[in-house]
Amino acid sequence: MIQDTVVAAIARHQGREGPLLPILHDVQHAIGYIPREAVPEIARALNLSRAEVHGVVSYYHHFRTEPPVAPVLQMCRAESCQAMGADALWEHAKHHDGCQLEATYCLGLCASSPAAMLGDRPLARLTPEKLDEALR
Repeated sequence: MIQDTVVAAIARHQGREGPLLPILHDVQHAIGYIPREAVPEIARALNLSRAEVHGVVSYYHHFRTEPPVAPVLQMCRAESCQAMGADALWEHAKHHDGCQLEATYCLGLCASSPAAMLGDRPLARLTPEKLDEALR
């Protein structure tokens, strides 16, 4: 399954300009992380070194190299969300068991702050109550 997923992601984006990030996003979306064995295959397809691909994977906080142990809650920690109470929500979320909490900096939902992503699901105008409901 991993190889089929990687091959499909490469085929979808290979002819485009700057295909590495879209390929990595597709692989992580399908599998939940970037498997170690995907790196050489992606590098070969894009005529990059394994170090270049690994460097991109390790540079961006969004990419994981291990399967997540629980649902991932990415909470925006950027200025707009902070101004709307994200710090208190962060503290509230830290007390939830069964979810992996990650900081992210700007989800592009600034007009709906504070915001988060639970898996692939955007959460906007969050309150502690809305967050509790989403995590149930």
